[in-house]
Amino acid sequence: MLLWLARFSEWFTALNVFQYTTFRAVMAALTALAFSLLLGPWTIRKLTALKVGQAVRHDGPQTHLVKTGTPTMGGSLILTAITVSTLLWGNLANPYIWILILVLLATGALGFYDDWRKVVYKDPNGVSAKFKMVWQSAVALMAGLLLFYAARNSANNILIVPFFKQVALPLGVVGFVGLAYLTIVGTSNAVNLTDGLDGLAAFPVVLVAGGLAVFAYATGHAEFSAYLQLPFVTGANEVVIFCTAMCGACLGFLWFNAYPAQVFMGDVGALALGAALGTVAVIVRQEFVLVIMGGLFVVEALSVMLQVSWYKRTKKRIFLMAPIHHHYEQKGWKETQVVVRFWIITIVLVLVGLSTLKVR
Repeated sequence: MLLWLARFSEWFTALNVFQYTTFRAVMAALTALAFSLLLGPWTIRKLTALKVGQAVRHDGPQTHLVKTGTPTMGGSLILTAITVSTLLWGNLANPYIWILILVLLATGALGFYDDWRKVVYKDPNGVSAKFKMVWQSAVALMAGLLLFYAARNSANNILIVPFFKQVALPLGVVGFVGLAYLTIVGTSNAVNLTDGLDGLAAFPVVLVAGGLAVFAYATGHAEFSAYLQLPFVTGANEVVIFCTAMCGACLGFLWFNAYPAQVFMGDVGALALGAALGTVAVIVRQEFVLVIMGGLFVVEALSVMLQVSWYKRTKKRIFLMAPIHHHYEQKGWKETQVVVRFWIITIVLVLVGLSTLKVR
């Protein structure tokens, strides 16, 4: 929205700064951060007044019972901060901006409904897995189709394999939409499963969003993409605005979500943030890099899948408790130890993902 101020740069030279992606990206991050920090206390008071306290799983760690009643659905603050900041600093003529906001809010609505059932009906399980999958599938398939037809050339629809510069597989509409579906739905659920400890999901989302912002900037820049042998995706540079807004919003939320948490993200935040990260990866054609950078999310999801499937088959458990962060709690790690160590792992994974820009 504020991009239009650059039109008056002929009269006020200083306004020329509004046309630069880097400036608007920094301002988007700061705006979302300020929004979260300033409205965080009010949001917590409002959620507390509404009595939307967390319903803790009965089969979870017993140490988490003290968290019962802590306000949840704080992810609504994150989504609002991202949306407001993106609309202020993004180019609203760019279709990727609207697709990302659509995915963010649509999956956020699902998470809101899921959280509402948990806090109103005191059901820790929320909506049924079938209902959730149908909703997520509809959003992911719609996003995949929109992204496919928003692509300006065939280079925007190829599958990039990290570390191999000669491997770029062309995808038709079925392959592209299918891959987009798996990426968006998979990341949405993986981030949601990761959000089980104070601050565990928020900071890794910041790190992965920041890493993807680098890819978005390079992919949306003709010279950089050519030098790095990446597909040039027209308009992808505006995705940087969305990514940095996500970073700022999550950092602001982390101020209140750090141990001991004053508020929880809830499914309204986790499902939406995961879906948004997946959509960004599809836009910049870095689905595999997302798997690397978001390795924590992948392992969390796999731990649940393996635990459930193995238990159904043998009536035995692989982990002491799933997701895997609970396994380490059961082994004696303190909650803060698990969180910080998983943060460190994510930092390393993001650096490995960024190395694929040149290591090929």
